[in-house]
Amino acid sequence: MTSPDSSPSLTAWRTLLALAVVFVMLASTGWTALQRHGEDGTARTRALSAWDKGRVGLFDLPDPHSPPKRLAAFFASLSAAQQVGLADRYPLVVGNLNGAPLTLRYRANRLAVVQARDDERERTHDSRLSVEGRHQADRRMRRFESMAGEGRQILAFDPSGDGRAAEVFGDLGSAARVSVVVPGADTNLLTFERTKRRYAAPVGMARSLYDAERAAAPRTRTAVIAWADYTAPAGLGVDAVTGRLASAGAVRLNALTSALPGTSRVSLICHSYGSVVCGIAARALPARVTDVAVAGSPGMRAESAGQLDSHARVWAMRDHDDWIHIVPHLEVGGLGHGADPVTPDFGARVLSARGAAGHTGYFEPGTESLRNFADIGVGSYRNTSCADDGDGCRSGISGGEVI
Repeated sequence: MTSPDSSPSLTAWRTLLALAVVFVMLASTGWTALQRHGEDGTARTRALSAWDKGRVGLFDLPDPHSPPKRLAAFFASLSAAQQVGLADRYPLVVGNLNGAPLTLRYRANRLAVVQARDDERERTHDSRLSVEGRHQADRRMRRFESMAGEGRQILAFDPSGDGRAAEVFGDLGSAARVSVVVPGADTNLLTFERTKRRYAAPVGMARSLYDAERAAAPRTRTAVIAWADYTAPAGLGVDAVTGRLASAGAVRLNALTSALPGTSRVSLICHSYGSVVCGIAARALPARVTDVAVAGSPGMRAESAGQLDSHARVWAMRDHDDWIHIVPHLEVGGLGHGADPVTPDFGARVLSARGAAGHTGYFEPGTESLRNFADIGVGSYRNTSCADDGDGCRSGISGGEVI
């Protein structure tokens, strides 16, 4: 007998209601997917074109899309002076090469950020721009000025369009545990870090998590990456309710996790639309990724954790005040991202998010959500707190001691 909750008429009404919500979102945001994000910007294009024609000694430069091992072997064959020379000549290329030495990438990206800052400074005085255009140039100039600060470890940087970036906290080369923070919609270079609401921006999220991990396991060598190195949706338009940008982001995320140095274990900490990226990426993650934890998720493009077809443990949390719960958790005709990861039927390990206060508070210091992320990041699974105050979310995990 069909239960009342699963009757065809009720299912149809739920589907219609979900579609109505989606289309209201689209109408209210002006179909933002029709606005191109400028992924192939001129600065990046010119840099790649110059690299393709370049040489070092008698040899051509390798294809920048080569596997990380091949690129690593190429840089290992060069002298220190030759490596620095390439970074200084082609900073927008070298700074984004998975396989290039970390210190070289940091150097290259610092140069690229400084050049982008200087370009924007000139634009602030360009009379051909509108007042708003000069204001945006000033905002970007100030953002790049901050990113060029002493001690910043910029792992990736592309100023094209709305821009992409990634930053490292800790010593990535020697870390035993690495956490990758994957943020959601409205992530770009201007929102990469914030002065107000700092823990709602990728840099603040990652820095807060790094501090929490060090507090949770002082003797564990940890590193955290603020990974905004994908094109995220702008607003709640078509891009936010489809998987196009998430699919492209998943390719980049898998490339990053496959190219990380050393033998560290890796956790993905995914917020909002970032959990869609992580859900798609999960199907091809390298074995070193042991955990995927999502917060405030609209779905992972799957109906269950099993459908992710991943060896990694899947964790989920949602604050009771998070507005994401009103978003329809289904997929119809390519719209929507599938089942709700915090429901029992999905099969994730559901964690407490006590104290998170809404959709953007999961990385606020003092919250259980942040403590849970930190415990996952350092491998201290026995210390995680479950959503139901029991221990079900921790069951069946071996090797759950802090290393």
